Amino acid sequence: MSPAEHKAERGSRLSWHREHELPVGTVVPSVLAAAAGLVAMWPFTSVIEPGSWSFAVLAVIVVTALAGMASRTLMRGRPAWARDLVTIAVQILAVMGTVILLVAGDTAVFGLIPTEATFFAFQALGASAWEEIAFGSAPLAASPGLEAVMGAGFGVVAILLDQLVAQRGAILASLLTAVVGSMPMIITLGGVNVVWFVMLGILILVLLRYTAAQNPDSPRRTSVAVAAGVGVAALATTVIIAPVLPVSASLAGTGTGVTVDASLRLGDDLRQPNPVEVLTVATTADTAPYLRLTTLSAFDGRVWEPDRGDLQAQSEGFGPAEWTADIETAEQNTSIRVIRMSSSWLPVPYPATSVQGLPSTWRVSPENRTLASRSADAVGNDYTVRSLEVSPTLEQIRGLPAAEPIADPGAEPVELPEVIGETAADVTADATNDYDRLIALQSWFRSQFAYSLETPVDEGFDGTGADAVARFLDVRSGYCIHFAGAFALMAESLDMEVRIVVGYLPGALTETTRGDDEAVYSVSSDQLHSWPEVLFPGVGWVPFEPTASLGVPTAFSAAATAGGGAGGAATPAPTAAPSTEQTSGPELEREDAGDNAGATTELRRLDPTPVVLTTLGVLVLLLLPALARLALRVARRGRARRGDAGAAWTELRATMQDLRVPLSDAETPRMRGDDLVRDSHVDADAMRVLVAAVEQASYARPSADGARDLDAALVEVTAQLRRSVDTWTRLHAFLLPRSLFASRRTDVLLLT
Repeated sequence: MSPAEHKAERGSRLSWHREHELPVGTVVPSVLAAAAGLVAMWPFTSVIEPGSWSFAVLAVIVVTALAGMASRTLMRGRPAWARDLVTIAVQILAVMGTVILLVAGDTAVFGLIPTEATFFAFQALGASAWEEIAFGSAPLAASPGLEAVMGAGFGVVAILLDQLVAQRGAILASLLTAVVGSMPMIITLGGVNVVWFVMLGILILVLLRYTAAQNPDSPRRTSVAVAAGVGVAALATTVIIAPVLPVSASLAGTGTGVTVDASLRLGDDLRQPNPVEVLTVATTADTAPYLRLTTLSAFDGRVWEPDRGDLQAQSEGFGPAEWTADIETAEQNTSIRVIRMSSSWLPVPYPATSVQGLPSTWRVSPENRTLASRSADAVGNDYTVRSLEVSPTLEQIRGLPAAEPIADPGAEPVELPEVIGETAADVTADATNDYDRLIALQSWFRSQFAYSLETPVDEGFDGTGADAVARFLDVRSGYCIHFAGAFALMAESLDMEVRIVVGYLPGALTETTRGDDEAVYSVSSDQLHSWPEVLFPGVGWVPFEPTASLGVPTAFSAAATAGGGAGGAATPAPTAAPSTEQTSGPELEREDAGDNAGATTELRRLDPTPVVLTTLGVLVLLLLPALARLALRVARRGRARRGDAGAAWTELRATMQDLRVPLSDAETPRMRGDDLVRDSHVDADAMRVLVAAVEQASYARPSADGARDLDAALVEVTAQLRRSVDTWTRLHAFLLPRSLFASRRTDVLLLT
């Protein structure tokens, strides 16, 4: 047979094999890909609090799987390239529609078709998510930004996994799942989730076994062993690497918490060692105002729940005035730029009357005059709020009784420790009106208590529950949530309607000025604060500042008697505090600031060691297939050195598969050797040594002579094979050796 005829016959045999390949699956690949996506998602539940983000991730994984099944079923009779392109396009559109519907449906046409507002919303959400990840501390609060980023990110991961499994790329699918799933544990220094690693190992074994079963080139006797070996190696390597990586918090930014929710868990945020700037405030007032995010009115004995009233468009305003015409007011403008704070509320002074510069996704809560959004995030917004400074005279405020609490008929009554009511009655015994009672409480807290971030943790009462308040009244040391919570419950025991505000203290004055002589203030993350408010009909909600050593205490002045005219607030409520007292954030052990100045700089310096070790860990994971292939090559060469012709021939065939050199079961060893000499220009003498050895082992009787060393001939032939292909093929063969999972059974049945 001439070389041309031989080549044509070989091509015909290969074509027959391609025509008789198993059809591409439709259901099983998508199910396995969805399972891989869920395994990759699981570790993120330990670093992000449960919320809408987890539903969004589950939705995109399921939608991706369903879209893949439907598309491959409808395109089953089409060419493979057309089927793959259509499937990817359908999955991308399905994931985009799902994420838009869940995250920013109110900005899209029919909730699915994006508009300009949708892109703007996702831009803001992406920026906020980055700030949360870079500056937040685990576990991060579930937020719209994280919902958007996690939904979109896992949409990409789900599509990649679906395509890889469908194309029988078990190795890449396994590596992608392992890398994505291990990142939360590596970056946050979390403990080793052994159950997750076991599930990952099982998933890898299933993926490899499925790929081997679906591929006509799979080995009939060795696929399970090889798959099990690589799966166990991946499992063992990941379990060993993850817990020993000394990744510092510097990998996740400064570690300063600037993700604000309404849970009043401010202690972890305030205890961060490196405060960062979160807001800038420009105002024409004498001092910067307190800025509120939201309010909390309902108390169940354990926690204060945030107010979740109806939201309305900005054009509808902030609601009716809560003060009467005889109360003096002064209008002021405040420009706010959010830099690093992530929240579904925007900081505003109280009482706000209008706002400019915000997209329509931000809506007004008239119940507490705040701004909130169900899809947008605060970070990156720059806006101007018009508000009033409400300044009743001392006579006016003393003449008004505080509003009585409104009982919720559906709520169970809360039994408070007796010490709360008894202490409130004792402290306010000398006061004759509600305002003076509240001032007495404020003064008592500020004079008899100490500010401390550590005492509540050390003493075990770090919370706002009734028992924590009772303990706080005994220890007399805590931070803002303890002062605000205790003040609120004591005021409520005096039959006054009260609520707690979460927001920021006035910032520190900077040297920067804006047009119209506006002073610019900088607000840092350690100025996150909470304070109580009491409702006075005819005046509105009056804030008080019981926290010792922080903020400006509330005090109103008497009306002027000489010269007529109404009096104002000498030191008005914290909404606007024209006081020469410098307002600072919580004192984070700053007594030795001079000695520790260098320590702060050291904390901000990035340690390269964790980065290097993390990179090495990822590289080891990526090199697992190459390492497994290297181990097999070394074992086979050792057997070939002892004269094992089957091992030498199996290694030659595996090298051909790795380098994508055509193979056929119909070829005899001699035919294959002739092809390699002719097409790949391997050494003819070395090739003859291998062919003769395998033919003798297959067809001849065992020889009494010593076995011949075949390693030299094997090394010579395989080296020439590698030189016969391009660099990219050699690199691909090294990183992703096909022979591990797409090898045929040995060409020759060796006689025993």
